[in-house]
Amino acid sequence: MLKRSFYLVLGLLVSTSALATPKVYIFDCGTIGLADVSSFGLTNAETDVRELFVPCYVIEQDGKRLLWDAGLPLAMVGSVAQEGDGGMIITYEKSLLDQLGKMQLTPADIDFTSYSHFHFDHVGAANAFPTSTLLINSKEYEAAFLHAEDNPVFDPSLYNKLLDTPRVLLDGEHDVFGDGSVLIIPAPGHTPGHQVLLIQLEKTGPIMLSGDLYHFEFSRLMRRTPVFNTDKGQTLESMTAIEARLESSGAKLWIEHSKALADSLKMAPFFYD
Repeated sequence: MLKRSFYLVLGLLVSTSALATPKVYIFDCGTIGLADVSSFGLTNAETDVRELFVPCYVIEQDGKRLLWDAGLPLAMVGSVAQEGDGGMIITYEKSLLDQLGKMQLTPADIDFTSYSHFHFDHVGAANAFPTSTLLINSKEYEAAFLHAEDNPVFDPSLYNKLLDTPRVLLDGEHDVFGDGSVLIIPAPGHTPGHQVLLIQLEKTGPIMLSGDLYHFEFSRLMRRTPVFNTDKGQTLESMTAIEARLESSGAKLWIEHSKALADSLKMAPFFYD
């Protein structure tokens, strides 16, 4: 009887461990103010949104950590109301590295990095993580690392220290922690190897981080694509596929650049699980 009870308790412990779910930490990695949204395939009359939130995320699972997106360039930290290209107003008050430091974390504590894509507002701190294993879509790797001269939207100076970093080239979905809790899903079109992240959270419920599949809620509603996307048709196909995935998974889409969403969420060290 005692032996049977022991194995029942052991089985319960194993089962409880198997149910462990990720934690998602959100970091404020800047904002981008816009005077004109027409480059996003919208008219200025169609949305009054003029401020884009720039997030970074750390997803933690059983002692392993993934950094998803790395915000604006670190050189912009402290540059409140700095004018960027195209009339943009860039603000970035506290660097991702300092925010991680408040949680007693350093870049060495990040096991994996993965970026929805390699635009400047998503890889701004990438060079600070040269020892983390980079999980990158093979087409994005080719465009950003091998043919950057043909893709002027990429700035290699923001990620040139990753040339010799350990990496895994992805050609489809990728299970980050090997337990189905965090999946990188290809969603090309915005850039050649753009990707989104599906996370299974026990309390919050499943969420999907959008990358730049959409920038605005109106973009999603009306299926609008920025004029600077690599491939409009491919983007629309990705929208269709990702919307179907959201439906089948029951996940809520977090539009990463949505300031309204960011204002409704709590930043790190708070976490969602």
